[in-house]
Amino acid sequence: MIAVITGDIISSQNAESESWIGSLRNLLSTWSATPENWEIYRGDEFQIKCSVDDAFAKALMIKSLIKNIENLDVRLAIGVGNEVFRSEKITESNGSAYVNSGRLLNEIKAEGRTLAIRTENDNVNRDLNILFKWASIDFDGWSVATAEIIHRMLTNRDLTQEQLARDFSISQSSVSQRLKRANYELIYETNQFFRKKIAEL
Repeated sequence: MIAVITGDIISSQNAESESWIGSLRNLLSTWSATPENWEIYRGDEFQIKCSVDDAFAKALMIKSLIKNIENLDVRLAIGVGNEVFRSEKITESNGSAYVNSGRLLNEIKAEGRTLAIRTENDNVNRDLNILFKWASIDFDGWSVATAEIIHRMLTNRDLTQEQLARDFSISQSSVSQRLKRANYELIYETNQFFRKKIAEL
C-alpha cells in the first residue's frame, strides 16, 4: 500500500513559476528521486509517491512551502491504495492509489476544497475528510509569516523557538505567538491521529 499526492497550484497565473517551482523541486528532492517518485508537469501540477504514514505530514510541508509566497495556495489530493504498474516516470505508473488521487483532485477542485483523502475504506475516508475540512480552515488562512514558521518546524523538528527567533530576526515571544496562531500543537496531534486512523486500513 502506498500514498500518492496529486496537487496543483491555486492562482498560479498570479505569480511567476520561478517563485515557487524551484522551492518545490528542492523540497521534493530531499524526499526521493524524480521522475520515478515525483514530477512537476503541465505547468502547475505535480504528483508525489510516499509512504502512507507520511502522507499528511508531507502534504502540510508542501502547503506551508507554497503559502510562503504571497497570493499562492495549493490543492492536495491524497490517494491511498496499491501500485500495480511501476514506471520510470510516476505519471505513467498505475494502481488504485494513483486513480484515487487523480480523480479526487478533480472532485475537490469542483467543490472548492484544498485537502482531501481517498482510501479503499469508506469509514476512514469519512473520518479523515471531516477532520481535513475543519483543519483546512486554519491551513488556508495561514499568512506568509505563519507559513514560514510552520514550514521550518515541519521540516526540522529539532529547531527550538530560540533558533527560529534568531533565523527570522524576531523575538522568541513573536515565534511563540505565530505558532499559537497556527495551532501548531494541534497540527502535531492531527498528524498522530492521521497515523492511527491510517493503521486501520
